[in-house]
Amino acid sequence: MRSYAPMRRRLYLMRHGAVSYFGTDGRPVDPDSISLNDEGRAQAEAARQLLAHVRFDRVLASGLPRTVETARIVAPGAELEEWPDLRELRGDRLSGIPVEELEHEFVQAFRGVVPNDKRFLGGETVGSLFDRVVPALERLLADESWDTVLAVLHGGVNRAILSHALTGERMFLGHFEQAPGCVNVLDVGDEWIVRAVNIAPLDLLHSSTRLTTMEGYWAEYQGQSGSGEAAATLGDSRDRDPR
Repeated sequence: MRSYAPMRRRLYLMRHGAVSYFGTDGRPVDPDSISLNDEGRAQAEAARQLLAHVRFDRVLASGLPRTVETARIVAPGAELEEWPDLRELRGDRLSGIPVEELEHEFVQAFRGVVPNDKRFLGGETVGSLFDRVVPALERLLADESWDTVLAVLHGGVNRAILSHALTGERMFLGHFEQAPGCVNVLDVGDEWIVRAVNIAPLDLLHSSTRLTTMEGYWAEYQGQSGSGEAAATLGDSRDRDPR
């Protein structure tokens, strides 16, 4: 009897390491220019050690500094490709969201099966995210020259890729948690195989928190900016999407 040994390629899909989305004055930092903080660099170094035995044929990042810096730590010396189609969901100005709705917009952003017409923090829709992520993924798979790829991307983008791999559809499964610096392992041949999700090398059992990513950002925002009526007085400190 002939054994069935399908040819599969491997995608190591990472989220960038931790960053500080809010300054000490409570103002969101420009998400297009923010770099890793000390914790994020430690997370990237831990991922480098975890993946030290892996030879990457291609290394991708979204082009935003937090992904580029993570990728350069994890795969030093590799030729880095920047794919802007794989940038994170883009929110609108926080000042455009009514104060009384802001907590809901944060903590419910990635709850359950998120509809394609849902806007992230009042900005880009999930459907728009799929419009750019799925063709980019197809373009990557069309290149048959590689066997193993590292892609350092973002929490929302990774959820879209994982969801698409599992369902074959434009269905966004928001309950895939993506810790900073985490590693996901996917194989692809005739179909996708999701082997591992949200491996955090510095916190394998995720014992450091039970908050979701967006709950954590909301707690950070409240801690820096205050809550309730105080948030209404922040003015342009709410003018930027914190991610």
